[in-house]
Amino acid sequence: MILPIQQQVRARLAELLTRQYAIPPDELPALIIEAPPRRAFGDLALPVAFELARRLGRSPRVIAQEIVNALGRVDGVGRVTAAPNGYVNVFLDRAALLRARLADDGQTPGPSSAVPRVKTIVEHTSINPNKAAHIGHLRNAALGDTLVRLLRFLGVPVEIQNYIDDTGVQVADVVVGFRELEDKTLTDVRDLAEDTRFDYYCWDLYARVTEWYEADKARLTMRAATLHAIEQGEGDAPAMAAFIADRIVRAHLGTMGRLGVDYNLLTWEGDILRLKFWTTAFETLKQNGAVFLQPEGRLAGCWVMRIDEDLDATATAAEADAAGGSVVQNLAENPAEHLADGGELREKVIVRSDGTVTYVGKDIAYQFWKFGLLGIDFHYRPFASRGDGGTVWATATAPADRGVASPAFGRAEVTYNVIDTRQSYLQKLLKQALKAMGHEQQAERSIHFAYEMVALSHRTARELGYQAGDETKPFVEVSGRKGLGVKADDLLDRLIEKAAEEVTRRNPGLASEDTQRIAEVIGVAALRYFMIKFSRTKIIAFDIDDALSFEGESGPYVQYAVVRANNIFNKLRERDGVSEEAIVDALQTIPATALEEGPEADELWDLVLASARLDEVVEQALRTLELSVLAKYVFAVAQMFNAWYHKYQILNEERQEQRVWRAAAASYFRRQMTRALDLMGATVPSRM
Repeated sequence: MILPIQQQVRARLAELLTRQYAIPPDELPALIIEAPPRRAFGDLALPVAFELARRLGRSPRVIAQEIVNALGRVDGVGRVTAAPNGYVNVFLDRAALLRARLADDGQTPGPSSAVPRVKTIVEHTSINPNKAAHIGHLRNAALGDTLVRLLRFLGVPVEIQNYIDDTGVQVADVVVGFRELEDKTLTDVRDLAEDTRFDYYCWDLYARVTEWYEADKARLTMRAATLHAIEQGEGDAPAMAAFIADRIVRAHLGTMGRLGVDYNLLTWEGDILRLKFWTTAFETLKQNGAVFLQPEGRLAGCWVMRIDEDLDATATAAEADAAGGSVVQNLAENPAEHLADGGELREKVIVRSDGTVTYVGKDIAYQFWKFGLLGIDFHYRPFASRGDGGTVWATATAPADRGVASPAFGRAEVTYNVIDTRQSYLQKLLKQALKAMGHEQQAERSIHFAYEMVALSHRTARELGYQAGDETKPFVEVSGRKGLGVKADDLLDRLIEKAAEEVTRRNPGLASEDTQRIAEVIGVAALRYFMIKFSRTKIIAFDIDDALSFEGESGPYVQYAVVRANNIFNKLRERDGVSEEAIVDALQTIPATALEEGPEADELWDLVLASARLDEVVEQALRTLELSVLAKYVFAVAQMFNAWYHKYQILNEERQEQRVWRAAAASYFRRQMTRALDLMGATVPSRM
């Protein structure tokens, strides 16, 4: 890990600047640490002399030399020099760093400036519980789960929440399908769920209902009536909706469990309604003037929130409607009545004139609860088992059985909502509602982790039997509403099947159960790496062959590099009886010339230093909210190791000093890259 050394250098430098130049601590310049472009310039580069030169009216070169003369000894640093251009170059103690890192196998980074170590809620996945998960949901889950892992890596206590919209229109549509298209009762649906892959069945039914509505728009009244009945708890629709949602959510947990994705709490929208969360939030918003009743125009009778002029982006009527409102339906025939000069919506409907709450209203109540601002709480019930043996909890309207104590949920200081870019407008409204209530800090700490959609490459679409359509387009779009898309489990099954074919080709004598186990590990890594290796603001076209490539920028490529490193130690143990622990012990007494002097030593050190940068890259990923930097880093270090592996011998190296230090570098590489793969939700197979 490199961050602890950087923190020590910054601390010593800050103390020196205050002492030597009488700069108060609160007026110190930013103590930036850069990576030098060449190894001859050291391992860390400090440009602080340039900032001081402007303040002190002196040459950066002179100031840099003064800093070097006064800095003194810093743990982990071999020497410090002043460059002619004014940089302060730091050369780390190579042998001490590698010895320390290998001796401390449970090493964790120190405090990070990128994220505060306060309770944080990450909400992700949040699939409508009306059908099987699809490929687009996988990007959300992969990004959200990786975000959680990175935060925890830096010591942040994280609570993972998954919002279940069990009273939404999508569930209502499946209820309509069972009742109107198939004439099924709740008993019929229960029996069907026992005999079929229920989430797949509902996938097809949902598409059929969509076509049924399109054939006769008057049928949409049945959707509205069913949705109202579910929200109000009237008739038998709520019981059917509750059963459908429960079974689908359990299917979703199974799908995500295959990818190592887990949750602490499932927050059910129905509980938000039944426990009057929105009623409480609504009264508070009214009392503070954050919402008001529109007395005239086409929005007459609606409770609306005025849109701040300083919202970052222009909100069109379509975007507002996508956020769950009915602004489009309520705009006057002359839409300018409710638009600002630039075409922005001046008002957002929170409660419709018929008294129903829009999606944004429920989300405001939920966001207030996350921060502990609502003054009321859910009840909780055990729902399922986590992959680590713990409990997945769910919200409840009534108290659970006595003796079942739940953890304390909510009351976070930071929240991340992992939701696609189409919900950007809604997320800005949540921040505005918090600000309107005087909760400025919570508004600033409400972070929308936005991402773009997932499509398919034409090659993968054809392989999965999907009608690709227009070949002139760069990718094939999918639509869950129309039933046109790739189910998450089907995609993962195909990845594993193809991975098994490659494993069998490379290991023809391997037992079938071992082949399957290895293929599953490879398939998960292939999918998860692909989902985060692109910028989150970029539309991606998933391609099975690219994701599974053992030679390209992929999860399997990184796994293969670590397997190579593991094989080195397997052979050392089997052939020479030398354990990894023995290698680490030998480092304490053996000379470090092989790591410190000459071009070979520099290449060895480059691999060690690159491996040590994992915590720095994690910090960068969280500071920028761009997780792709982690994937790019891991791939680059794997490439570096593979090139070094082919150039330098370990097993057949006769010089003991070189052999031991090279083995130590390989050991550190495999530890760090195993850890990095885990941060991305992947593991290392026994062979490939």
